[in-house]
Amino acid sequence: MDVTLHLAQDPAADALLGRSPLAALTGMLLDQQVPMEWAFKGPRTIADRLGAEDLDAHEIAARDPEVFAALLSEKPAVHRYPGAMAKRVQQLCQYLVEHYDGDAEAVWRGVGSGAELLKRLEDLPGFGRQKAQIFLSLLGKQLGVTPTGWREAAGAYGEPESYRSVADITGPDSLIKVRAHKQEMKAAAKAAKAARG
Repeated sequence: MDVTLHLAQDPAADALLGRSPLAALTGMLLDQQVPMEWAFKGPRTIADRLGAEDLDAHEIAARDPEVFAALLSEKPAVHRYPGAMAKRVQQLCQYLVEHYDGDAEAVWRGVGSGAELLKRLEDLPGFGRQKAQIFLSLLGKQLGVTPTGWREAAGAYGEPESYRSVADITGPDSLIKVRAHKQEMKAAAKAAKAARG
């Protein structure tokens, strides 16, 4: 895996995401309740604080949880909830060590169908259906992982040029479109809640 991503809008962070399957999964895991760029900059920040060029699932899984949480909590914090997310990152790495010998790319390498890949992603700690579909869409749209039926498995996120998620961000212009879509969804949800209330 060696592609150019533009999810963090930061060259060093995006370079890591483009070459490291574990960094990409970790960024996706962190992508909740914080701006997208902040979430996807997280893997680079974690690697820097570990004094490493890349993330290593074995190393992160074996770290003392309190020490690892403190690492993510240093200013600027890796996430709005650094303690909780440190635990999730470690759970993800522990799962990868247990099921894939620490090789994050093995989650999708050689998968026969989009449905099978979606199931593998949903099995990852911290990945619900929506997060799994978004990551599946990112794999298909930007990382060349296109098993049979991947678009169908990714749902609406798999539609070409849908600008619904990080899977569609290829630069500043598409980031603006994705952000606008997210604002529309929030406004619609708020209006629906008010109508019910």
